[in-house]
Amino acid sequence: MAVGIWILGDQLNKNNSALLSRLQQKKDTYILFIESFNLGSLQTYHCQKLVLIWSAMRHFAQELKEDDWQVSYVINDNFQQSFINWIKNYQITELRLMSPSDDRTVLFNQINSSNNHDRSFFSFLKEIDINCHIKLFPNSNFLWQKEEFKQWAKKRKKLILEDFYRESRQRFNILLTEDNKPIGGKWNLDKENRQPPKKNLQTPVTLFFKPDKITLEVIEKVKKINDKTYGKIDNFQWAVKREEALKVLNQFVQYRLNFFGKYQDAMITEEKFMWHSLISPYLNIGLLQPLEVIKTVENAYYQGDYPLNSVEGFIRQILGWREYMYSLYHYVDDSYFSSNWFDHQNPIPDFFWDSNKTDMNCLHQVLKQTENTGYAHHIQRLMILSNYGLVAGISPQELKKWFHAVFIDAYDWVMQTNVLGMGQFADGGILASKPYASSANYINKMSDYCKGCCYNPKEKFTENACPFNYLYWNFLARHEEKLRTQGRMNLVLKHLEKMSEKDLETINFLAQKRINNDEH
Repeated sequence: MAVGIWILGDQLNKNNSALLSRLQQKKDTYILFIESFNLGSLQTYHCQKLVLIWSAMRHFAQELKEDDWQVSYVINDNFQQSFINWIKNYQITELRLMSPSDDRTVLFNQINSSNNHDRSFFSFLKEIDINCHIKLFPNSNFLWQKEEFKQWAKKRKKLILEDFYRESRQRFNILLTEDNKPIGGKWNLDKENRQPPKKNLQTPVTLFFKPDKITLEVIEKVKKINDKTYGKIDNFQWAVKREEALKVLNQFVQYRLNFFGKYQDAMITEEKFMWHSLISPYLNIGLLQPLEVIKTVENAYYQGDYPLNSVEGFIRQILGWREYMYSLYHYVDDSYFSSNWFDHQNPIPDFFWDSNKTDMNCLHQVLKQTENTGYAHHIQRLMILSNYGLVAGISPQELKKWFHAVFIDAYDWVMQTNVLGMGQFADGGILASKPYASSANYINKMSDYCKGCCYNPKEKFTENACPFNYLYWNFLARHEEKLRTQGRMNLVLKHLEKMSEKDLETINFLAQKRINNDEH
C-alpha cells in the first residue's frame, strides 16, 4: 500500500494534520503539490495573491524535501490530470488530506457535477476507476472543527458572535482569571477601540521582505497571465516563508500592539497599514497557526506593558471573529450563499476595478491601496467598500466575488459569511444585528479622507453632497418596511420620517443618477 498526501495552497505548515499522521514514515509517503490557476474558484485574482500562494507553496515544498519527505511539485493548469497522473505513477492506494477550508467552492461543485449532494473532494476518482481510499484529517488552521461548532450551535436559538467568543475564551483559557472570569472584568473592550485619528500620528515602520529567487520566478510567471489578474505586482514584499511570517508577528507585538486597539478603526490617507498586524495572509495559508498567534499576544500582555483593550481586541479578531466566520460558513445550508434580503441587483461599478475612475476620495484611497498591496484593513473594507455596495444596491453575490478576487487574504470560507452576512445584511440578520450602512458622517469622523474630496460630507440634498449621504438615506427609504422589523433601526428611521417629500424626491433623484453613472 502506497500512502500519498496532497497539500493544498492554504495548508503550508508542518503542523498539517495529514503530515503529522505520517511523520514516522516520511520515506514511504509521497507528497503532492499542484500549482494551478484553475484550482481557484474565480476567473480573476490579485496578482500579489497568486505570487504569495505559489511562492509560499514552492518554499514549503523545498522545506519538506530538505526534511526527507518524498515531494512532487507539479505546475500544470490541468490540475485534475496532474493529480490522476501522480496517483497512477506512485500507485497511491490511500490518499491523506487535511480537510480543505473551502469545501463548498465552485471548484468542488465542478468536481462533483455528477452528484450535487456529494461534497467529497475526490468523487471524480470513481469516474476514472481508480481504487484509492481517501482519509481526511482535521484542519489545523482553525481551532474549532465543524462538528464541534454544530454541537455548540444546536443548543442555541440564536448564534450570537459574542456568545461564541466567550465560549472560545473559556475553552482555550485565554485572558481568564483563576476563577474563570475575564481579566479586567469585561469580556469585550470594543468601546475602547474606536478612536478617530489624531493629527501627526507617527505610525510604525512596516516589516516587508525583498523577493528571493523563487519569488522572482513566480512574479515573472504571474506577469504572463495578466489577463487573469488585477492590481500591481512589482512592489510585492509579503512574507512567503514561516520564518518571515513569525518575524512579522513579533514585529507587531513589539511595535504595533500598543496602539492597535485604540486606532484599529482609524483611516488616514497614505497610511496603508497603521498599527494592524498584517498576519491574516499568513494565518489563512498556514504559515502561522491561530493558537500560537493568540498565545504570543496573550503572553506579551502578561510579560509586558501592553493595554488590555489592544490585546483583547486583537485576540477577539482571531479567536472570536475568524473562528466564527469559518464555523458559520460550514454550518449554514447552501441557500445562504444565494441570500439577498434586500433584492439588490446592481452590478459592480467599473471604478471598483480601477481606482482612477471614481471622484470620491475615500473610495479612491482604499481602492488604490488595494490595487497596490492586495490589502485594506477591516474598517476600510466594511465601512467604505462594503458600505458603498450596500447603500448603492450592488448584488451581494457579485460583491462577494470581487472581495474574494482582490484581497490577498480572501478565501471562500471568510468572504461568504463576512460579505453576505456582515457587510451586505443579505441573510436578513442571521449574522449581524443590523445593517452596516452609514452616511458620510462616520467616514468623516474616522478618517481624513473627506478633507481631500470634492464632495461635502455635511450636505445631503445638492450635487456637492457626499454620495454616501443621499445613497444612505435613499437606502433607508427604499427598504423602510423591512428595516422596521429590525429593532436597532427604529431610531434612525424616526429621522427618516421627519424628511419632507421634496427632500426624499431629491435624495432619490441624486441616488439614481449616481447609480446610473456607476454602471457606465
